Amino acid sequence: MAARPEPQPQGRPHAVVVGSGIGGLTAAVALHQRGWHVTVLERAAVVEAVGAGIGLAPNGHHALDVIGLGEEIRELAAWQGDGGMRSPSGRWLARTSSSAAAERFGGPLVLVHRATLIDRIAARLPEGTVRTGSPATLADPGVAGGRPAVVTTLGGDIEADLVIGADGINSAVRRALFPDHPGPVYSGITTWRVVVPAPVAAFEPHETWGRGALWGSQPLKDGRVYAYAAAVAPAGGRSADGEKAELVRRFGDWHDPVPRIIDAAAPDQVLRHDVHHLITPLPAFHRGRTVLLGDAAHAMAPTMGQGGNQAIEDGIVLAHHLPDAGDVATGLAAYSADRLPRTTGIVRKSAKIARLMSVRSAPAVALRDTVMTLAGFGPGLALRTFDGIADWLPPQRTYAAGARGRQVHDQQAHQAQR
Repeated sequence: MAARPEPQPQGRPHAVVVGSGIGGLTAAVALHQRGWHVTVLERAAVVEAVGAGIGLAPNGHHALDVIGLGEEIRELAAWQGDGGMRSPSGRWLARTSSSAAAERFGGPLVLVHRATLIDRIAARLPEGTVRTGSPATLADPGVAGGRPAVVTTLGGDIEADLVIGADGINSAVRRALFPDHPGPVYSGITTWRVVVPAPVAAFEPHETWGRGALWGSQPLKDGRVYAYAAAVAPAGGRSADGEKAELVRRFGDWHDPVPRIIDAAAPDQVLRHDVHHLITPLPAFHRGRTVLLGDAAHAMAPTMGQGGNQAIEDGIVLAHHLPDAGDVATGLAAYSADRLPRTTGIVRKSAKIARLMSVRSAPAVALRDTVMTLAGFGPGLALRTFDGIADWLPPQRTYAAGARGRQVHDQQAHQAQR
């Protein structure tokens, strides 16, 4: 079927986003606010947030400031007081606090349900922007002669000034752009996630490391608890009697409140996923008029909680380099140059932490815990892992969120110059 140009109000440049996840929607909003006409194509019949909770670090808030959402997200912060890392017996290995994190990185750590974040980003798009039940295939990345990119949909082919592949870790857009790349590989760990609907008695937020396994418990603003777990396991495994029963076997004798959280979980709400990552970086994040972001570009292990944050950064930086359609090639090259080194480093650091979590021999675990205890003496030292990551700022000074965003930017820019 012949390609058809998408109607463009007043001749505005047109971007087609393949996938309606966090990164794709952030890019759509940022481009829309810069005057682009945007179409988001989502394969699923309805936009659903896959997963349970997501941790938004200050770098994610700073990125969301650009589209006017940062303050709204900061207001959802539920962590107050102390927290840190523990052993399965409950012994504290490293302590930190919400105030220390906020002071060091310019904002709080905010745990939200993915559905909440998706809804709030999507609400900033014009009605009709997101088309559900619309699978799309990249037919032409727009490489030769400055011609437009083309995506094939059920309703026909669509021409666009820009196509954004935000279609996740198994991205078909990525395979079309870089067919020789090895793609994602299994990291060796499996994760479980659950949101407990009923309140659990007060506890200090924590991440607990055991032998080849970890557990995290974090409060949500609405009073629920988001919990996540990870363990070394063969790929493709599933528990015959359900994943809640698997959590009981693996974590049921860990310190309080872990058993209480497992007990409060609805069996059909425990999510299990093998963790794959793009440990071999792509040669670039773009080709022609087509670009990748989020897991499609740099899927990483969740051990630093940066997957969603980096996808949000991607969307903001992409729009920054594409003020209009006048020179897409230059803009996409600048985006790749900005994002590829940063995300490659975070992918590798996340993999390194996953390997550290995966040690199982008693001597290795004892050594690891001792090192963590010594390194975690004091709240500042416990946060050092995120230096250069959580304190990231967007490449512009204009914050839609107003004074708060500008104040954070100016303060941290001054510190960087000292």
